[in-house]
Amino acid sequence: MSKLKTYKFSNLYRMSSGISSRPEQAGHGAPFLSFSTAFNNYFLPENLPDLMDTSEKEKTVYSIKSGDIFLTRTSETLDELGMSSVAIKDYEMASFSGFLKRLRPTQEDITYPKYMAFYLRSKLFRKTMTNNAIMTLRASLNEQIFSYLDLVLPEFEEQKKIGDFLFQLNSKIDLNNKINTELEGMAKLIYDYWFVQFDFPISVAQAQAMGNPALKGKPYKSSGGKMVWNKELKREVPEGWAKGKLKDVLDFNYGKPLKKEVRSGSGFPVVGSGGIVGYHNKALVKGPGIVVGRKGTVGNITYLYTDFFPIDTSYYVEPKDNLEIQYFYFLLNTLGLQMMNSDSAVPGLNRERALGTDILICDNKLVQKFNQTVSPFFKKASQLLEENEQLASLRDWLLPMLMNGQVKVGEQYPEGKEELSVAAEPEVGYGGE
Repeated sequence: MSKLKTYKFSNLYRMSSGISSRPEQAGHGAPFLSFSTAFNNYFLPENLPDLMDTSEKEKTVYSIKSGDIFLTRTSETLDELGMSSVAIKDYEMASFSGFLKRLRPTQEDITYPKYMAFYLRSKLFRKTMTNNAIMTLRASLNEQIFSYLDLVLPEFEEQKKIGDFLFQLNSKIDLNNKINTELEGMAKLIYDYWFVQFDFPISVAQAQAMGNPALKGKPYKSSGGKMVWNKELKREVPEGWAKGKLKDVLDFNYGKPLKKEVRSGSGFPVVGSGGIVGYHNKALVKGPGIVVGRKGTVGNITYLYTDFFPIDTSYYVEPKDNLEIQYFYFLLNTLGLQMMNSDSAVPGLNRERALGTDILICDNKLVQKFNQTVSPFFKKASQLLEENEQLASLRDWLLPMLMNGQVKVGEQYPEGKEELSVAAEPEVGYGGE
């Protein structure tokens, strides 16, 4: 059993608030850590995705160094309060948001950053955080809460073994996510090539009409495919293509209220305007499918690989003519649905306006061919997401036992591989409830 020792959080870390920025500072300048980046990542990403125009003094005061912990300072719910993200390197010239708190270690050999990243997102610590949080109009993390929090930690060397092992699991999850991003990027490239540049593969019938059967499979526009002027669209389009409305090819259906509280872990994804918000034991729609944000994150588009439950802050997409969903995912992402707010007091996606959007309609056979072409990308992405769920489940199952010494990361074998020495019963699973 690893020896555990209790520390006062405030004795090991110094808390600081983030920068109070102005809107005109955002979008340019130096790297910037936002609320959403911290909330969505155990570790700060290699490159921070946001920018902020900050002074040299601000870069110094609000710096980001290896070992820093960032906690979400305020949120609508207690569940989102105090979510952590850990820096494992220095970020030159970077600063962080005023909606975050920075905890900078005051020592070097008591807490290990990679271990802390998982410890602070464990159910045990999350429960401690919410029990000590205050709730006014919004949940808020302050110095008083910080002073109450205790850390129950194993010895530093044990933290290193646990932290490094769990980091390897997390790195595999991150790698899978990057692969999925690349897979989607390749599918989008094909979509743009076919439906924006009009260089889709020439069909047998088109090649014969062009008087050259050898053109079959060649890019349409680049190979001299006939383009005609469309008066309504005021542009040239491939022969046979016509102007239509989004409602000609699909429909938006309202999601349903979910009476039971969603849960983390496994089950069917519950999807709202901002994406997956939890899991449920029942599904409303057979996947794969697409959900579009109706209230909240208006026009946000989420692709689901499995059966799912869309809630009433969203629409789910129903294609017509029994077409597969992949083509419509890329089509919807070109339409700027985020700008189609209703005129009501509560902002929302105007369904009629969205479905009345002008689009180009081509032969369904081309849509089917596109879906067949990109289907392997989506299949591989689905497999990697399933693997990620298994890895995350394994990580979350192991974490409390690693922390209390039931499971230990073994010494290295001569060939450099590590083993897990498991003190739990061998038949125990890690799939959760």
